[in-house]
Amino acid sequence: MGMLASKTILVIGATSGIGRAAVPLFVKEGATVIAVGRRSDRAVDIEREGREAGGTARFIQADIADDQSLDGLFEIIRADYGRLDGAFNNAGIQPRPALLHEQSDETFDNIFRVNVRGTFRCLRHELRIMCAQGAGSIVNTASIAGLRAFYTNGIYTASKHAIVGLTKAAAIDCAAFGVRVNCVCPGATHSEMMQDLVANRPGGIEATVASIPMKRVARPDEPAKAAAWLLSDAASFVTGDTLVVDGGSIIR
Repeated sequence: MGMLASKTILVIGATSGIGRAAVPLFVKEGATVIAVGRRSDRAVDIEREGREAGGTARFIQADIADDQSLDGLFEIIRADYGRLDGAFNNAGIQPRPALLHEQSDETFDNIFRVNVRGTFRCLRHELRIMCAQGAGSIVNTASIAGLRAFYTNGIYTASKHAIVGLTKAAAIDCAAFGVRVNCVCPGATHSEMMQDLVANRPGGIEATVASIPMKRVARPDEPAKAAAWLLSDAASFVTGDTLVVDGGSIIR
């Protein structure tokens, strides 16, 4: 019996990086996974990986920045599943590095539309289902940028601070309903987004690795494992927490 046995778990942002790694991991732990992302070209592989993990992963295309798309996703969940035991809100985007005063309004609006408003709307749908059923667990992906500032990364940093704040607010609001809300704060993790980021920074990946006490970046499954634990009953008395998975980068 895995730690997510018999649970129906939603993974938002399932087509790459941490979210992609979470799908087969959660299936191996016994969950039925609803895998959501924009890239439908990856649906066949994601569902195959679920079967190879010994269970079921169903891909549904949706965009958290599109209200109609997101509303349609939760209509499907209500109609086809009737409940939701857990959700991993992992979708997010990051702008190219630039000084804050050189960033545009368009960049700010785009980052906050996806990272903050999109996560808020996912949370609202999930909480309505879970509070009504009297149980559930949600994990949001923030970042170590949600706990400290990073040079030339101001808008992303602000958006991830907002995720930490939303997590704490939701945890307080919904604890009495039997719903837990936490977030994981990954550091540098192998992903398409990280590759784009370090490609535009002096020193590239070597400088990033040198700054991490454990002298490597995370595998995508490592933050996903932290999320699996938070979603599980093993973390039954944990809510409003920020679990840092960063190889010691921001030891305080």
